[in-house]
Amino acid sequence: MSKAFTKESDDEFEEGMASEPAVPSGKNYMTPGGHFRMMRELKYLVETDRPEVVRTVSWAAGNGDRSENGDYIYGKRRLREIDWRIRYLMKRLESAEVVDPGNQDRGQVFFGATVEYADGKGQEHTISIVGVDEADPAKGRVSWISPIAKSLLKAREGDTVRLQTPAGVENLDVLSISYKVLD
Repeated sequence: MSKAFTKESDDEFEEGMASEPAVPSGKNYMTPGGHFRMMRELKYLVETDRPEVVRTVSWAAGNGDRSENGDYIYGKRRLREIDWRIRYLMKRLESAEVVDPGNQDRGQVFFGATVEYADGKGQEHTISIVGVDEADPAKGRVSWISPIAKSLLKAREGDTVRLQTPAGVENLDVLSISYKVLD
């Protein structure tokens, strides 16, 4: 049977897409910077990227046999990816609760805090507690629902908190807490 008469499978596409992170009580806290980045990405996808791909697909569709038309096949796949991302961003932004770290109690660890702590081996680490969609371990940004963030929440400078790890319980000494604008 010709490929022209078969439905292109979305299974392969959907398997490659990340599922929405599970967030307790439906809260989607994010920093102002994270909210801005998501809005900018959404605007780019809707106003620039998607229209370009639609033009390419329209042009490719006019070239005849779509079953062997790489521009058409790739374009349709790319449109599905863009549409999935647009829906995801819109859903996340609708439930967003933007929390300005500058308005937090400076004496305790809350959402938006940058915390410097020492682990059980005496090594110092710095992390910033951010929204689920903003987490980036390479930059030292951890989600507010991560185990380390949960163990640090409400701690004060000088406190020792317990972190349950796969290797066992680890004590973390809070060295400093600051609230700064994250890029």
